[in-house]
Amino acid sequence: MLAEWTNFFVMVGGGAAALAGLIFVAMSTNHAIILRNTTHKNRAINMLTGFTAAFMASGLALMGNQNLEVLGFEWLVLWLIATIVFIRGYVIAIRSGMSSIGLNLPRLAGGTLCYLAEVVSAIFLILGYSSGLYIAAVAIVVLFAFLISGAWLLMIGIYEDRAK
Repeated sequence: MLAEWTNFFVMVGGGAAALAGLIFVAMSTNHAIILRNTTHKNRAINMLTGFTAAFMASGLALMGNQNLEVLGFEWLVLWLIATIVFIRGYVIAIRSGMSSIGLNLPRLAGGTLCYLAEVVSAIFLILGYSSGLYIAAVAIVVLFAFLISGAWLLMIGIYEDRAK
């Protein structure tokens, strides 16, 4: 079953790695502003964590000689950690009150739902249901939209802080 998904995971893994690299470069050139602002710092952590998790999930899916149950267990651990990092970072950013750009309930709920869908997909795989792959695929594509827009909001926030 996993062989049918090779192209998808190669695409997702490559895209995630490339986007994580771009965010890392953008963070490196603006590190002073990011470190001064709790919202920016946590958003940067969330973007890097999300893209890294997508890259790692793709790599795990491409690993040879694995069945769906083993992949499900690996993904469960990975996506639970990523979910905790995402929610923690968002809560810290909201509480800091430093930059409210994009810190709203729909973004928090949408991102959380994407991460939780990945957790559910892992549970489905552990239980032997290949439908977990479809849930994971949809969730990761939607998660990419949240991560990319989050990276954009980070850059807008940095730009606004520079203008001050």
